[in-house]
Amino acid sequence: MTNTLNTGGVANKRTRTIGIAIVASMFFIFGFVSWINATLIPYFKIAMELTNFQSYLVAFAFYIAYFVMAIPSGIILKRVGFKKGIMYGFMMLALGAFMFVPAAYVREYPIFLVGLFFIGTGLAILQTAANPYITVVGPIESAAQRMSIMGICNKGAGIIAPLIFAAVILKSSDSDLFDLIESGTLLEMEKNIILDDLIRRVMVPYAVLGVFLAIMGIAIRYSVLPEIDFDEEDDTAIETTGSHHIQRKSLLDFPYLILGAVAIFLHVGTQVVAIDTIINYAKEFDLNLIDAKFFPSYTLTMTIIGYIMGIILIPKYVSQKNALIFCTSLGLLLSFGVLFGDWEVTLFGQKANASIYFLASIGLPNALIYAGIWPLSIHNLGRFTNTGSSLLIMGLSGNAILPLIYGALADEHGLRAGYWVLIPCFLYLIWFAIYGHKINYWRKPKTIKL
Repeated sequence: MTNTLNTGGVANKRTRTIGIAIVASMFFIFGFVSWINATLIPYFKIAMELTNFQSYLVAFAFYIAYFVMAIPSGIILKRVGFKKGIMYGFMMLALGAFMFVPAAYVREYPIFLVGLFFIGTGLAILQTAANPYITVVGPIESAAQRMSIMGICNKGAGIIAPLIFAAVILKSSDSDLFDLIESGTLLEMEKNIILDDLIRRVMVPYAVLGVFLAIMGIAIRYSVLPEIDFDEEDDTAIETTGSHHIQRKSLLDFPYLILGAVAIFLHVGTQVVAIDTIINYAKEFDLNLIDAKFFPSYTLTMTIIGYIMGIILIPKYVSQKNALIFCTSLGLLLSFGVLFGDWEVTLFGQKANASIYFLASIGLPNALIYAGIWPLSIHNLGRFTNTGSSLLIMGLSGNAILPLIYGALADEHGLRAGYWVLIPCFLYLIWFAIYGHKINYWRKPKTIKL
């Protein structure tokens, strides 16, 4: 007999605990697969001889899948069930990882991008399942706390993923090799031999990763993880107000959900810009890839500190709403620090420009912004919870668009100037935290008398 979780709660505490533990392991894998991109982008930039804009097509191909596949992911989960859908998601992840093998063998960037799109598709399916699960598994008031726990799993994996990738792929002598490649002194044949050898280093790690992901999908399919069951009996959602009924027939009838999806789009864009661009930005200050590889981990460590603060403070001491207002405001201030901070700082034995450390510090407020937006955007959706979750997952495509905008600005005006893209994003997030999430109707609703 299949255990079932519905939006009203779970059968018992043990079932809920097992479900949270399994989903937490999924969030760890999400982080491990996603945050490798922070090292992959500068690595591809060298090995594939790319511009800044072209290198950020890694993030575009990876995250645009969230926009393309979020709604189909919801349909898949509805038709085949929660656990079988998760298995399909992991199989798609594995397929994307396996595509790195032929892509590296022939050193063709477009094949890498297709593989990254498949990985993003798998994650779209998995996140469409996991995020609403964590939201409804307990009281909505503490959803940000549970999301913070999932975030620690995600970002914890993100801290070690770039370091493991760098340890497996990079060698201590690579700094000299990179300088030689970029010097322009090599003959074309010599350079191609070196670049072929460099890019083929990814073949074995991604083949091993693909096997692991396939096994993980099968294991969860036959695990005790409960199915998720949203109430979908009615064709419309009806809200009772006094002696009237207010009818909501589609997702567009929930303004706070639509505005929340935009907030997710902008927020995740700022997050991936802060993490995936920091290595290239450090190179602006004469730090090479070997030395700069630690900076994404600094950003993610700050994010984990933010999650721990959220677990401790929300909702006992600080409401989700007030935490969101504080974090979005702090994100704006730190963004100005990135743009205008220009002095030397030494932390953890690493000397670097203050602007880099301001960029890494954006991870702290970003931790609780996602966790704050989600419950404010998805509450009281009723039968629309599943498709509403898919819409919010579509917002993750901000990870695809914002890095490209940054890359274009960086190519045209310089790497530091590219971070002006953060300012309008945080301004909107502050507006949503203070006012946008309260908008229940686009205009005064028509009511039906009882």
